[in-house]
Amino acid sequence: MTGPPQPTAEAKPRTLVEPFPSPGRRVEHAYRELDVALYGSDEEKKALGNPRLLARPWDPPTCVDPQLRADLWHWLDRVVIWLNHEYVWDVTGMIPGCWPRHPHLVHEIAVLTDLRRRAGLALTGDAMEEWHRYAVPAFTERTRQRMKAHCEDKEHQPWPAHGRHARYRAEDAATERARIFTGDVAALAKHPVSGTPSGLHLQLVDGVTVDLDTGEVRD
Repeated sequence: MTGPPQPTAEAKPRTLVEPFPSPGRRVEHAYRELDVALYGSDEEKKALGNPRLLARPWDPPTCVDPQLRADLWHWLDRVVIWLNHEYVWDVTGMIPGCWPRHPHLVHEIAVLTDLRRRAGLALTGDAMEEWHRYAVPAFTERTRQRMKAHCEDKEHQPWPAHGRHARYRAEDAATERARIFTGDVAALAKHPVSGTPSGLHLQLVDGVTVDLDTGEVRD
């Protein structure tokens, strides 16, 4: 009489999918402050100060606190590992390990991560469907187009567009652009567009200066 088949070493139990990495304490605190800015009481909003100065994890340059910035990088790195494992089958879709040296990837990964976090907190699957249908495929395709064959299974490659970028920022090129911009502004001042306000319309409201035409709060 034979017993039930015994599991082999290859049949070691494992979960079918890995959970989305949770942000660290400081990133979570940044998100809580943003929630207060949106939904908090008047007293809570006042305690936060100027909401334009709040850190936004989907936009890394706004995270100016060094400890928050370090926390953000740690979270994004874990998310990249998770994305490569859970959503990539073909090697051409892999996010390269040198992604921190590609500013376009840093910006996009931060937004993709934020969208996935929000989708995971939603009370329905609609946002997750949107993330799967649009955000992930669009990110993968843009990454493939921008990276092409660079940084595949090898060390980070020098920026192919560095020379052209340096020429764009050269003094003579910057001077020429400034001359064109100045000419445009001068022409507009000489011949204003009909219906355009001739000056700023500002008013002090509750201690802040407000542009009455746009509603923008000015410093």
